[in-house]
Amino acid sequence: MFALVEVKDYVRIPPSKFGRPLEEVVHEELRNKYEGALIAVETEGKKPSLGIVISITEANCDPLGMIIPGDGASYHKVTFNALVFMPFEKEVVEGQVVSVTRAGLYVNLGVLDGFIHINQVADERVVFDAARGSLLLEESRRYIEKGDDVRARIYVVSTLPGKGLRIHMTMRQPWLGKLEWITKKEG
Repeated sequence: MFALVEVKDYVRIPPSKFGRPLEEVVHEELRNKYEGALIAVETEGKKPSLGIVISITEANCDPLGMIIPGDGASYHKVTFNALVFMPFEKEVVEGQVVSVTRAGLYVNLGVLDGFIHINQVADERVVFDAARGSLLLEESRRYIEKGDDVRARIYVVSTLPGKGLRIHMTMRQPWLGKLEWITKKEG
């Protein structure tokens, strides 16, 4: 879910920041460029994974920069660590329901929301209860509503142009669903 990734890049330092300490400016520029950005992280022998940069740590910058003609800024080679949220397929996650719609549930995973389609909520028939703003499992008469804690499995991680990362999940497997139901099964 989270990974510490080493990144190598060049950082642009604008002339207006030349009087400040280099390490401070580099960290500031990297945070502005990367935090909240969607990146592809390459791992050995696997296809690149998509992730969202949460934080920048430990930036090591070459103090000797270069200037490109026509641009007054200096460019410095930098190596830094980034904390990245990288959801992967088949991962089991827990989160809180933040929205219930006719289409399904939106679940907060901490960094962003994942979606559970109404057909992926349970093995039994599920309907939207507009009066209560929740999903009703018809056979067992159980509800899922905003604020409930749930456990789900990610089955698709994709991107949408202009919208970023999309996470689709299911609760139609053993030991997945509303946490309250799972603890009742165990006890």
